[in-house]
Amino acid sequence: MAVTLEISTREAEVLELVGRHLSNAEIGAQLFISVRTVESHVSSLLRKLEVPDRRALAQHAAAAAAASPKPAPTLPKPLTSFIGRARERAELTELIKTQRQVTAVGPGGVGKTRLALAVAADVAADFADGVWFVDLVPLASPDVCVVAGTVAMALGIGEQPGRAFDRAVLSTLADRNALLVLDNCEHVRDGVAPFVEQLLESCPGVSVLATSRARLMVPFERAYAVPPMSLAGEGGSDAVELFMDRAAAGGWPPNHAMRDQVATFCERLDGVALAIELAAARWTTLGLDGLAAGLDDQLRMLEGGARSDDRHRSVRAALDWSHALLAPEDQVLLRRVSVFMTSFPVDAAAEVAGVDKGTVAAGLARLAEQSLLVVTDTPAGTQFRALETIRQYGLEQLEAAGELTDARAGHLRSCLTEADSLSTLRGEWRARFDAAADDFRAALGWAAELPEQRANAHRLGRQFAHLLFNRHFTGESQWRFTQSAYLADDPATSAELLRHAAAAAGCQGNADDMYGLYRGAADFARGAGDSAGAAVDLATAAASAHRFWGKFEQLPARAEVLALIDEARQLADGARSDAAKAAVALAVAAVLGDPFGAPHDPSDIPLAESVSLAEHAVELAHATRDPIAESAALDVLAAAQSRAGDPVAAAATARRRIRLLSTAPDTPAGTHELIDALGQATEFGLGAGDLPGARRWARQLAEHPMLAEVGHTATSRLLVADALAGNVDDVLTHGARFLESWHREDCPARSALGAAAAGVRMIHGLRDDFDAEREWTGVLQQLGTPASDAEGYQAVFDALLMLHHGQPLDALERTALPPAEARAKVTGAWYPWYIALHTEAAAMTGTLDAATDLAEARTATTGNPLATAIIDRAEALVTKDRPRLLSTATTFEAAGCGYQSARTKILAGGTEATEAATALTTLGLAPMTGSSHL
Repeated sequence: MAVTLEISTREAEVLELVGRHLSNAEIGAQLFISVRTVESHVSSLLRKLEVPDRRALAQHAAAAAAASPKPAPTLPKPLTSFIGRARERAELTELIKTQRQVTAVGPGGVGKTRLALAVAADVAADFADGVWFVDLVPLASPDVCVVAGTVAMALGIGEQPGRAFDRAVLSTLADRNALLVLDNCEHVRDGVAPFVEQLLESCPGVSVLATSRARLMVPFERAYAVPPMSLAGEGGSDAVELFMDRAAAGGWPPNHAMRDQVATFCERLDGVALAIELAAARWTTLGLDGLAAGLDDQLRMLEGGARSDDRHRSVRAALDWSHALLAPEDQVLLRRVSVFMTSFPVDAAAEVAGVDKGTVAAGLARLAEQSLLVVTDTPAGTQFRALETIRQYGLEQLEAAGELTDARAGHLRSCLTEADSLSTLRGEWRARFDAAADDFRAALGWAAELPEQRANAHRLGRQFAHLLFNRHFTGESQWRFTQSAYLADDPATSAELLRHAAAAAGCQGNADDMYGLYRGAADFARGAGDSAGAAVDLATAAASAHRFWGKFEQLPARAEVLALIDEARQLADGARSDAAKAAVALAVAAVLGDPFGAPHDPSDIPLAESVSLAEHAVELAHATRDPIAESAALDVLAAAQSRAGDPVAAAATARRRIRLLSTAPDTPAGTHELIDALGQATEFGLGAGDLPGARRWARQLAEHPMLAEVGHTATSRLLVADALAGNVDDVLTHGARFLESWHREDCPARSALGAAAAGVRMIHGLRDDFDAEREWTGVLQQLGTPASDAEGYQAVFDALLMLHHGQPLDALERTALPPAEARAKVTGAWYPWYIALHTEAAAMTGTLDAATDLAEARTATTGNPLATAIIDRAEALVTKDRPRLLSTATTFEAAGCGYQSARTKILAGGTEATEAATALTTLGLAPMTGSSHL
């Protein structure tokens, strides 16, 4: 009987996004809730909707969305009921409550999976963070990272740039109380065993229930041998109940008077659940006598064979017998579709079988009627799937018939057809891709080893790599681009694919791989006789050593980088290529001009010459009409302008870069450039005092799907902009996402995140939330920020907090560097803020030299209207000019800086001060210490 359960509004939102195949991090970012909260909702939905895993939940969500804009509130009725197993169910339930790792062991078809699912449902309430089912059948490789990736997808953990799936899973589950059900482990035991061992060591609240034909042989494993269905009971056994239930499903229930005969028949099948179900499917056509006679023939064939495992013999006997009863064309179809790793549609089956769709559709229906295939109704249409035992049997039959190579070739063709189709789809294509991905992997694994299939393997690998990148599985896309590069017959094509792989590595923040892949692309380009392409690749590798120096694990030596430039220049001179010349000019500007301050040997080129080199690189890149090349040159120019003390020009160049990339192709290189450009535009927008613009670019960065799994990286720029603007609620919301994601990634020490942590710490300080302030102080220390940053963003945020709490002397000391020294030590974006806050602190302490200090401060903050407004406020405080003081409040208000506007009015006193104090309270901030300074 269907049970009606209430699905909350939030659960409905989560369910809809699961149906769109978003990961938990992507759902959390979209709904502004934590990943842990998403996990809790998904676990609840699995339980309420009685579906085994995330894939089934996504199918349910998609089907419900197709029928109604809201998810159905009633549970679907299971296709088949769970019969008997009361003793085994109780024993296994008790084991999983007392042991952290239990393996349900038994031969194929004995019923391990159904028993494990029933037990998982029974113990679900004991695991606060849910029960998660992972089907390992589709895996073709026992590599631990492949196993971890499958687990990650089941848990909704997307790929985190620059981080292996196994580490992501362990971090996510580190403090969780959850049960992981790993189904069908036997064929990937070499990968499952080390993964489970790491999981148990790193995640004390996680338990594992595995099903396998053999033990995993890991520490603390408790094996539970799953017996066959019980045969005792004088016609009332579990085996008999299973047969009677499944036979009745054919519309002709067996007479209860036959139960003893059924019991005898089931005993001859050794009580193996799959064998019984296969036999029961034939009940309506053969009757019990016909079933018994057919089994007699099969068992006679097995006489004299090894009897070490009667249950294996029983399954094979039932499969042999069921297979023999099929029409010849259905036998061919069954063995041919066994090459599919997961569910497949009629079209794909027709490609593999080599017959028309109508014939195949009828044959698949007949196989499903005999319980040899499982039918699934999906939004994309009807899909079929063979249980793993039957699939393995079909592969044996395929090999015995000498058809394995032909069937694999047909499977490869169907994968190519599907990959081509997916490459042209728009809109919601994730579900189709996710359903096909394991078959793509299997087809590639077979074809890549065969010289005669090399061309097809290259074609599928290339398509698969692009699809993976668009699906935001960036790490595997990098590997597939590389794989397809080495499968290509044309070195020019190989060079192109390695460039894609390099850009994918860049998107992950893996600069070492990016550098090496560009050098590999240059080797292939030379092999193709493309000197210009090789020059571009070498120059790009050299430039990356400075543009992205902070993302290297092992930074290349300066001598090596300079040698690459020399080699690229020689190739470019011989090629007479505009693109090559532009790439070399870019490398020269990035490396010799060194506007990024990379920790190689310091450059002695004057700042003005550095800007000139970058302008020349932009001019040459623009002539190529390549937006990616021009964007890279603009990156160097903006950095040079900022380093030369021109924040307005730097911000304008960064905005120009983003406008340019709006027309760039949606490729790995385009995506990498856009992510970098958004970060640069935010930073230089802050330096120019354009907080609305900085927040706009930072929000685009935070919402970029490529960064959904690394919320700390995605939100870091936005947190800085919101902290400077005083947007308290936004800082608290995105700060929670930052912290959760950072902890999930094992608290990496990344100095680039320091400004975000300092900004959040300041906001908590303004709120007098001392516990949170201490927590973020710890985060800042763990990030490993360099000492030089103490004179940049840390000084600015510290001074803002000190001024709020009426400590202008402390703020003055914190910003004590004179302008000339500050110019050398404070990075470009923070320099105007540093000078402005120092000026205000001096004004409030009475130490400001109105003539000299104000003039120097205005020169230092030229181009930053907000820093200039702070200086105007300081001068108004010194001159007691209340109207001028209030006019600065208007400037702050127009820029979206509600906090600074309120602070100004409080300093001015009067009725405006009372209203401003209320505004601060509304923002959740503590009262300012001190009152009017006029």
